Amino acid sequence: MGQYNPDIHHRRSIRLKEYDYSKSGYYFITICCQNHECFFGHIVGAPLVVAPKTEFPENSEPPKEIVPSITLTNAGKMIDAEWEALPTRFPNIQLHEFVVMPNHFHAIIEIITGNSEVPDGNNLHKPTIGEIIAAFKSITTVKYIEGVKTSGWKCFEGRLWQRNYYEHIIRTSAAFDNIANYIINNPAKWVEDRFYR
Repeated sequence: MGQYNPDIHHRRSIRLKEYDYSKSGYYFITICCQNHECFFGHIVGAPLVVAPKTEFPENSEPPKEIVPSITLTNAGKMIDAEWEALPTRFPNIQLHEFVVMPNHFHAIIEIITGNSEVPDGNNLHKPTIGEIIAAFKSITTVKYIEGVKTSGWKCFEGRLWQRNYYEHIIRTSAAFDNIANYIINNPAKWVEDRFYR
C-alpha cells in the first residue's frame, strides 16, 4: 500500500460518541511520540534507484533494490515486547499486524466478544480500546523512564507519548487487508511518512 490515505489512516480522532469501544471488532491504532521525537529506532537500507536506461556489463545483473527496514533501539525493543505482552493483561484481545517506527507505533488490535469480560474487583469489566491503549502507554512510559535512569536512553520532554491516540474501526476484510499492508510496508515508506523526521 502506498501513500497516506485519510479515508483509511484517519490521522485525526474519529471516536464516535455513541460507539461502545469495548465491542468486539478490529481497530487500527496509531500512537505518536511527543513532538514526534525518534526514540525507538532508525530506518536502514535506503532504496536504490537505477535509471531505466542504465546498461550493465555482460553477464551481470542490475543491483537489487534494498528494502528499507526498522532497526530498533533497546527502547524500541521494549515497546515491541510490551505490546506482545498486552494479551496477558487483557485476555479479551488478539494482536494482529503492528510495527514500531522511530517515532510512532501502528497496530491492528482485535477485541473478542467471547473473552471480553475479565474480573475487576467484584464486577465483570469489559475494557475499552481507550483503557487498553492507556495501560500500554503507562506501562511503556514507566519502563522508558527506567531505561533513561539505568541505561542512558534519550530523555524525553514532558511525556513520552502524545496525549491522545488515533483509531479507526475496521469494518470490512478489504479495509483490514489494506491497513495490514500499510503497517507491513511502513518502514519501506518512511521517507514518505507524515511523521518522517
